[in-house]
Amino acid sequence: MRWNQVHIAATGVWLPARLSAEGAVKSGRYEAEEHAANRIVSVPAADAEPGPAPSAPEMAVRAARIALDRAGEAAEKVSTVFHSHLWFQGAELWAPASYIADRTGFPGVPAFGLQQSCNAGIAAIELAAGRLGTADAALLTTADRFTGPSFDRWRCERGLVYGDGGTALVLSATGGFARLLSTATHVDNSLESISRAARLADDPAAVESPLDLSAAADAYARDHGNTRLTALRMAEIADASVRRALADADISLSDVDRVVLVSTGRSRMRWQLELQLGVPEKISNWELSRTVGHLGAGDHFAGLDHLRETGQVGAGDRVLLVGGGTGYSCSSAVLEITDSVR
Repeated sequence: MRWNQVHIAATGVWLPARLSAEGAVKSGRYEAEEHAANRIVSVPAADAEPGPAPSAPEMAVRAARIALDRAGEAAEKVSTVFHSHLWFQGAELWAPASYIADRTGFPGVPAFGLQQSCNAGIAAIELAAGRLGTADAALLTTADRFTGPSFDRWRCERGLVYGDGGTALVLSATGGFARLLSTATHVDNSLESISRAARLADDPAAVESPLDLSAAADAYARDHGNTRLTALRMAEIADASVRRALADADISLSDVDRVVLVSTGRSRMRWQLELQLGVPEKISNWELSRTVGHLGAGDHFAGLDHLRETGQVGAGDRVLLVGGGTGYSCSSAVLEITDSVR
């Protein structure tokens, strides 16, 4: 979808203290083989913070306040809040999006929770863009705290390590540091069973603990018989999303200056960069990913924030965001930086 007069007014990130991946290997929490393949240096962890560990929604609030402080007049025009997450937010049958909206000064605006897994950040941009009036803004947040005993950040899934933290983005109809040129979402809902057990549980307490996404994927492969075909199908969905977003933005992949992907380990990221997209690692978000791991739905907001705050993009640069989440869905977005480097 092609967009006009939709801008990124600001981003914000709040990450807790880091845990060392090497230290996790030495203590037996992280497999040495995975560490060698992933090359993750550290991940943020709420439990590593001095004092009481912040909840996931509180980390989202902290990130949102940073983004709102940077957003200028757009912060006064927020008419919608979207909050995305992967894991438990601190209470059952509760609306964390409403908590975040209230704590950031918007008790009277609609607040929605978006369950699109790791793809949710870009999906939220696409959905929120469609709700913007001519003078509106939208606050988009993500946050997760991947804590035990139900979640083992080091062993839950092969090829990546999960990091805690909150991210935020302010979308505006009136201006910002980047212009949203296009978005595109492609899905194959028949692939949803890759990330679930063979049988649905009757109660959350009945789910095997800790969560093992690799085991679920292995079970899917055994039942369906061809892991390679499944991987190719997922790559086809991502490729279709990217091609449509680029076409709607009237650019080609060679016109893209920076790429922000889901933050995985180096082996998985290099496969997507080099074999699927055909772009070099140096224009990707690997530099950040290796120090923060996978931030759930927040990888793309954090990646864009890192590019902006470190001065790695300037006016005229095109940034491609490529998502992907269980379900299976993939959203892509093309941005053009309109402000000069800080």
